[in-house]
Amino acid sequence: MSKRLRYGVLGHPLAHSHSPALFAERFNKQSLSACSYERFERPTLEGIAEWLSQEAMNTTAPLRGLNVTIPYKRTIIPFLTDLTPEATSVGAVNAIKPTNSGWIGHNTDVEGFLKSLRPFLRSEHERALILGNGGAAAAVRHGLQSLGVEAVHITRSPVEWRAFRYADLNAVAVNHFKLIVQCTPLGTYPQTDACLPFPWEGVGAGHLVVDLVYNPAETRFLQQAKAAGAETLNGKDMLIAQAEAAWNWWNSKD
Repeated sequence: MSKRLRYGVLGHPLAHSHSPALFAERFNKQSLSACSYERFERPTLEGIAEWLSQEAMNTTAPLRGLNVTIPYKRTIIPFLTDLTPEATSVGAVNAIKPTNSGWIGHNTDVEGFLKSLRPFLRSEHERALILGNGGAAAAVRHGLQSLGVEAVHITRSPVEWRAFRYADLNAVAVNHFKLIVQCTPLGTYPQTDACLPFPWEGVGAGHLVVDLVYNPAETRFLQQAKAAGAETLNGKDMLIAQAEAAWNWWNSKD
């Protein structure tokens, strides 16, 4: 009997996640009947080191890789034995896998974000506002800076990056930044009515507004951006691209 190989996503909450369906489609298309992908929803990371060790040593159905999502992209790092250069540069992980020396972390969010964004980038997108300061926002900042795009965060609390407070954001400032990336989970299913306050009078036809949320396909934030005349993009293409990169990394020999 062949060994069953398990993959999954770690986070809280996970009811909105499309990752299980995405990987189930992959396994079906590639006839990978021994592979499965599960939701591992944990309200805290208490006991996570022991759980990871046990799952990696499972002799009949080992856990071969995990996606890591909100709110653990940063807080999981102390429980890992190593990080790839990409994860170290970003300061956050979204994929981990077991090795002989323990679990290591990687970041494929940067690759996924840039792959989804590049077809929409224009010369006027030289400055970007990033809404949020979590792991996804860190990956977006890293990716934009690699393209030479000036990135400024909008946050509620002080951060080490260049940032404005939401209370100080106005239409004049927004008009100066033609690329806006919403990196918080607000608006994610089932809380689809939630939306960040934003000075939409500063948004117009020259703007590209990205919301990393992909469920629903069009958040209230994107609806308001579209009503203001902006071009909009959700997080579905990023989800697919980062998942592809994570799968390749989980199954690489390095």
